[in-house]
Amino acid sequence: MLSMTDQPTPADIRTAALTSKAWPYEEARKILARYKDAPPAKGHVLFETGYGPSGLPHIGTFNEVLRTTMVRRAFEEMSDIPTRLIAFSDDMDGLRKVPDNVPNREMLSRHLGKPLTQVPDPFGTHDSFAAHNNARLRAFLDQFGFDYEFASSTDYYASGKFDDQLRNVLRNYDAIMAVMLPTLRAERQATYSPVLPISPTSGIVLQVPVEVLDAETGMIAFVDESERIEQSVLGGKAKLQWKPDWGMRWAALDVDYEMHGKDLIDSAMLGGKIARILGGRKPEGLIYEMFLDEKGEKISKSKGNGLSLEQWLTYGPDESIAFFAFREPKKAKALHMGVIPRAVDEYWQFRGNYAGQAVEQRLGNPVHHIHGGPPPAEVLPVTFGLLLNLVGVMGDATKDQVWAYLKNYVPDASPEANPALDHLIGYALAYGRDFVTPTLVRRAPEGVEVAALRDLDAALADGPASAEDIQNHVYEIGKTHFGKEALRDWFKALYETLLGSSQGPRMGSFIALYGVENSRKLIAEALAKAA
Repeated sequence: MLSMTDQPTPADIRTAALTSKAWPYEEARKILARYKDAPPAKGHVLFETGYGPSGLPHIGTFNEVLRTTMVRRAFEEMSDIPTRLIAFSDDMDGLRKVPDNVPNREMLSRHLGKPLTQVPDPFGTHDSFAAHNNARLRAFLDQFGFDYEFASSTDYYASGKFDDQLRNVLRNYDAIMAVMLPTLRAERQATYSPVLPISPTSGIVLQVPVEVLDAETGMIAFVDESERIEQSVLGGKAKLQWKPDWGMRWAALDVDYEMHGKDLIDSAMLGGKIARILGGRKPEGLIYEMFLDEKGEKISKSKGNGLSLEQWLTYGPDESIAFFAFREPKKAKALHMGVIPRAVDEYWQFRGNYAGQAVEQRLGNPVHHIHGGPPPAEVLPVTFGLLLNLVGVMGDATKDQVWAYLKNYVPDASPEANPALDHLIGYALAYGRDFVTPTLVRRAPEGVEVAALRDLDAALADGPASAEDIQNHVYEIGKTHFGKEALRDWFKALYETLLGSSQGPRMGSFIALYGVENSRKLIAEALAKAA
């Protein structure tokens, strides 16, 4: 077994990565196979993520950049080919509807149809709605230290970076129409065009039929407010429908890897066909399942359902989001406040296992992909769940008060020696205040529970004991009063009468942390209710 000071060499990692079943390595091997005959002519492998800034960024958006970064790191452990990651914002899209979760919605409604970079910012902080949402996205990605290049669709179109491929689209207009028309309803076929001109009068992204006049000069004709207009598609005067746009971008940038959600399978297939028409090829990519809210509905930027990035980070650390995103990407997962404590504790469990694992196991450990290698060495002496139980019974507590209990349980612990634990206490206080304490209802003990609690109090009265000794007392008392087969009923009774919840921690650990005398007070309060 390896220790944290006995690290595998890059050669060890490369060898193990070539056969690892961890999904980032499986994805990275697709890119290796893409260039099995020769390295990319452009000199690097290009990863891309796409973002639609029509609503506020949410965890799904961050999730895609994070997972793509994990694949990028996995590829870099297996190959010396340089890599780049572009976070591409489709900010030239027209505003199709007003999101539910923004201010000044009436003002936004007056700008429907205009490119998002031409829509005023309802928050009043940036030059446009797109600029505001792009800034939010970039700030969050920067907070996590992602290595990426931000790209704006408006910039790429307006600066002429897409002009060569736009001419290519016009040259292959009929072939692209042949791909798209069979996927549309009859009434949409009559007005469809893969090219969307920008109205010279209203500034709206027009959904109108177009006539290709000259592919080489980029000239098209269309009707705008009953007037025939002849206008170039170059230099930002037009954009493509999003599915042709996706394929065009793959061809224009020679994108090697872009993952997408299960809901975009058909769109990606069409984009791949269009990329081939334009002389490119479809990138490799993971098809992931969607995040769901607690009602089982897909998370939507416009509805604002599910968790925001800011909400998660109020109650859990960065690593817990990354852990949640890493696990089972092909499985739909509910994303709500209730998943945060488990994500925190499971992250720390895997982190604690890392040091003693062989290289093959390390490469399959989520923390390897979260930290891009070995995680920090700090070990957590208590679980997040135990902290939540502690702050739940403490009520309106401060960080210093929590540390006072912790120092009795872990004598050498301190904010300076355990900075991660200090941060977790802050999260526990916030989560406990908002989601634990308001739900706690301590019921009165009933029947055999009364005698069992009295025996537990008598056992604790003998004086200080270790968490393991206390747990043994709890276990033996449970066997005496409930029988070995019904121990679950005993533990549930302890949680419900002493902690006020239906689930809880190992009682030995909790009593040692909360203190024997304080725990006896809880028992006395419970027994008083049964009197």
